Amino acid sequence: MNESVMSNESEAGVPAASWTDAGVSNRSLALSPSSPDVPVNPWDIMLCLSGTVIACENAIVVAIIFYTPTLRTPMFVLIGSLATADLLAGMGLILNFVFQYLISSETISLITVGFLVASFTASISSLLAITVDRYFSLYNALTYLSEKTLHFVHLMVVGTWGASLCLGLLPVLGWNCLDDVASCSIVRPLKRSNVTLLAVSFFVIFVVMLGLYFKICKIVCRHAHQIALQQHFFTSSHYVATKKGVSTLAIILGTFGASWLPFAIYCLVGEREYPAVYTYATLLPATYNSMINPIIYAYRNTEIQRSLYALFCGCFQTVSYRSRSPSEV
Repeated sequence: MNESVMSNESEAGVPAASWTDAGVSNRSLALSPSSPDVPVNPWDIMLCLSGTVIACENAIVVAIIFYTPTLRTPMFVLIGSLATADLLAGMGLILNFVFQYLISSETISLITVGFLVASFTASISSLLAITVDRYFSLYNALTYLSEKTLHFVHLMVVGTWGASLCLGLLPVLGWNCLDDVASCSIVRPLKRSNVTLLAVSFFVIFVVMLGLYFKICKIVCRHAHQIALQQHFFTSSHYVATKKGVSTLAIILGTFGASWLPFAIYCLVGEREYPAVYTYATLLPATYNSMINPIIYAYRNTEIQRSLYALFCGCFQTVSYRSRSPSEV
């Protein structure tokens, strides 16, 4: 994501400054091809490295869920959707870096922008779908594993990806500022109206998730109280379990908000003339959410841990077996 100077005095191109100089002149972060003479921006390197880590983490999760027949429950379908979205987001960050500095093409730039918008939108929407699923798994615990629930989960996945693809196609289909620089947002070539739509959509999702997690906390506390009444006393283990569950929900929602809220707020208040370092400083933490997601939703799950352990043990055993020479047998 190179830096392009939005100067009112001259239309001549100015070489991109380093990230320490980003606050000196007015410029906007641009998801568009750089000229061959522009040096590599350190912020873009960090985004590319972040994308690499994201892609590697989530590729493992996708592979485990895809190749493990027992992981076909509604919960793992949604986790797989989240991991796929984050995997594509990581790949998009890598491809954006490659296309930006190696292949100069406005068409490829627009496709990359749409790809990133669709991927991150699918990631955020998948988090909402997981929250809805967790709420219904507690609210309708007796009928949660029914065919109706699985059908509902599939509909949520289709709706999530359908809406994300539509938002990702908007810049490609013409909702961009390539022909109208004055309408550009803090992320070129997205229009300010486009970025505003994405930011408002995020706030709606965040508020819905906040309300659902509040209801989940109430259900968890009520269940713990009912168990305590049945046993005629509230043991310390019940208190610890309830506190741990509420703390986990707070960590999940807090991580999500801390990652995306700064960038979403800046999308609403930022102008294209503002230094690009502000956009980078808020966008980079947003990508960390896709890095943390597999740790929270996948690697902490005992079934995925078991599958991961079996996968690595099988690989090591295969390598050990194949490395034997005839004299060792």
